[in-house]
Amino acid sequence: MRTVLMVAEKPSLAQSIAKILSKGSCSSRKGLNGACSVHEYTGSFMGQSVRFKMTSVCGHVMSLDFIGKYNNWDKVDPAELFSKAPTEKKEANPKLNMVKFLQVEAKGCDYVVLWLDCDKEGENICFEVLDAINPVMNKPYGNDRTVFRAKFSSITDLDICNAMNKLGEPNRNEALSVDARQELDLRIGCAFTRFQTKYFQGKYGNLDSSLVSFGPCQTPTLGFCVERHDKIQSFKPEMYWVVQAKVFKGKESPLALDWDRGRVFDREVGQMFVNLAKTAREAKVESVSKKEKAKQRPQALNTVEMLRVASSALGMGPQHTMQVAERLYTSGYISYPRTETTHYPENFDLKGTLRQQANNPFWADSVKALLAEGINRPRKGADAGDHPPITPMRSASESELGSDGWRLYDYITRHFIATISQDCKYLQTTITFSVGCEGFSCSGKTLISPGFTEVMPWQGIPLEEAMPVCERGDSFTVDEIKLLEKQTNPPDYLTEAELITLMEKHGIGTDASIPVHINNVCQRNYVTVESGRRLKPTNLGIVLVHGYYKIDAELVLPTIRSAVEKQLTLIALGKANFQQVLQHTLDIFKRKFHYFVDSIAGMDELMEVSFSPIAASGKPLSRCGKCHRFMKYIQAKPSRLHCSHCDDTYSLPQMGAIKLYKELRCPLDDFELVLWTSGSKGKSYPVCPYCFSNPPFRDMKKGMGCNECTHPTCQHSLNSLGIGQCVECESGVLVFDPTSGPKWRMACNKCNVVVHFFEHAHKVQVAADSCEACEASLVVVDFNKARSPLPDGETQHTGCVFCDAIFQDLVELKHATMRHPMHRGGGARRGGRGRGRGRRPGGRGNPKKPKDKMAALAAYFV
Repeated sequence: MRTVLMVAEKPSLAQSIAKILSKGSCSSRKGLNGACSVHEYTGSFMGQSVRFKMTSVCGHVMSLDFIGKYNNWDKVDPAELFSKAPTEKKEANPKLNMVKFLQVEAKGCDYVVLWLDCDKEGENICFEVLDAINPVMNKPYGNDRTVFRAKFSSITDLDICNAMNKLGEPNRNEALSVDARQELDLRIGCAFTRFQTKYFQGKYGNLDSSLVSFGPCQTPTLGFCVERHDKIQSFKPEMYWVVQAKVFKGKESPLALDWDRGRVFDREVGQMFVNLAKTAREAKVESVSKKEKAKQRPQALNTVEMLRVASSALGMGPQHTMQVAERLYTSGYISYPRTETTHYPENFDLKGTLRQQANNPFWADSVKALLAEGINRPRKGADAGDHPPITPMRSASESELGSDGWRLYDYITRHFIATISQDCKYLQTTITFSVGCEGFSCSGKTLISPGFTEVMPWQGIPLEEAMPVCERGDSFTVDEIKLLEKQTNPPDYLTEAELITLMEKHGIGTDASIPVHINNVCQRNYVTVESGRRLKPTNLGIVLVHGYYKIDAELVLPTIRSAVEKQLTLIALGKANFQQVLQHTLDIFKRKFHYFVDSIAGMDELMEVSFSPIAASGKPLSRCGKCHRFMKYIQAKPSRLHCSHCDDTYSLPQMGAIKLYKELRCPLDDFELVLWTSGSKGKSYPVCPYCFSNPPFRDMKKGMGCNECTHPTCQHSLNSLGIGQCVECESGVLVFDPTSGPKWRMACNKCNVVVHFFEHAHKVQVAADSCEACEASLVVVDFNKARSPLPDGETQHTGCVFCDAIFQDLVELKHATMRHPMHRGGGARRGGRGRGRGRRPGGRGNPKKPKDKMAALAAYFV
């Protein structure tokens, strides 16, 4: 029997698709990487009985990066990144072992059906999967086709079964357009970012940003925000005057009229018009017009409109909105949430989709009325040729979806119902008056039928006071005529919704990447999100944009990126050559980069006005090992130490607090150690500022603290304080924290695992001896006699924290409350592995597996 491998983009999607295709009769098992499951069943494929294996990836399998030596910021000229630096595809998440997992599952398979998301990124992942599995799959029989692509837009029985019956092929051109975008963004972004970051962080101490980054899409996005800021700053208010008239008839309340001239910017002219109008005591009705008007129902919903409404009406940021929409899609509640199309396909089952909402109490009445009276033909929209518009796929309740999930689902459903409802109809009444020789008017709206606003009440016609009943020639008494003084107001800061509109209009990013670019300018501290989700640029964001304008405006204007996006679209359509577009674009930006470097003094002049020199920043903290003078601790991002005497700057671990470590010094370079801590419930370890940036041993890398230092004798090193292999991650070692008493702990030097032990012990030390069972270092614990938990009143005990029965109730596994960027642990995989320190100078070699697989750990760490 032949085997068909099927691959989806996410584990939850694989499970849903397998359940539909197997009619619920599949068996499931965990894959070797622990993150992806495999669902197996038998069925028919290409007219033969086969075994199906449905599994998934977790997004991109591979990511693009420079080869090793070109990732060293200190040794590589950023200009080399445009062409000289080779790139390679690396596993996007090495801990998932995705390539190995796919190859294990694909071995012996005859066919592959790719169920990746149906957009350009999905096509790109298709070929990443194929590159991984092709070497291990069975060779095709003759000219047999072995690779198939499923196209679908929702996780419904009908859509999935239709996709399985109409399998196509993956689109190589669309995949290449993604490759081109990745390489352009990598080379251009890294070159500018590395140069800017090193140049400005080496000169200024209060930039408060870890990276001074540049991005071909990110920078024009920031440019829109700063452009609005500049308009606000340069705005000069002007006084203007408006003539206001109030009239009444009989005992009716006064009616305020609008002046036909609008406004004047000269007070004396305004006063002249007031004087002319005041000569009349009556206002004469010149005309009464009544027109029936319609407020159009919305077009079908696409991604950009969903993001706009979520930000302006629901208060949800674009990045968060897409995450919520993804969850709704993978759970089968809505159709695919990334689409540029606002036109329903001719074969779209509008009635069937509507019928599913007939029993939802929030809109059941409107839905039943539509089904009974007949749906209205949707407005014609744009067909981008990708996915159908976003629609609900099944009924749901708030308890199923949670707060944000329900709010977004509620809007998507109401929008869908509105698109096939009637337009909102109202009567607009306009009355024009003459008061002396001046013309005035007033108008009001009266609702005729609510139409779509019944399900979208926020779009409804507001209730207004009824217009007076009158006809041409009637007279009203003039109540008052006066001149109102007003002034023009500056525009407000851009809202996220307005920024999304600008990005779409100018072709910056795609429906999928727009949220990422907006999130990036916020994360980089270029923009802050104020109330009403308005985007206010920071000093750094403003200075950068002004600097780009001063040196080369095209770096920040949307024109050049918009042109690049058009070229990428042509690659996807097969109308442009991948290599030619890549080379041409890189040549343009390479020349711009060289000019930017030569002209950087222009931006630096702006920086000097807004930021403090690094020598004038920070507070004295620890002594330099070279000159023995105090170095200043600069707390603003990225936190670092600066020696103004030597004019050297030393990096530090981020995302935590730094303090002096008992004035102790590194035995290698005489620098005073500092202590990094993530908080009282987290982890802490000492750091030598010099070693952190200049690793002293070959097996060390930049960014390692004393808890990873392989010095054979230093009292702060891994060799002296390491206890055993981490209980969760593959490569970490649990290192004793001698500063943690009386709530003693050891913490993994790779992930965020923290093990609390021996609370209230008087003294804890790491012994020189090792455990015979697991080769972890033994620990010597001293308790005060009054508080000793040891048996028979003993106050001291030496044993293994993993194997010693006496220590069993004194050890507790926790996770650090904050994560340093290099602390990333894998999922829990307990038992069956040794707990030694691993191979290091003066250590005890590789740990061996204990005989009982340390079953006792279950008692400690469940």
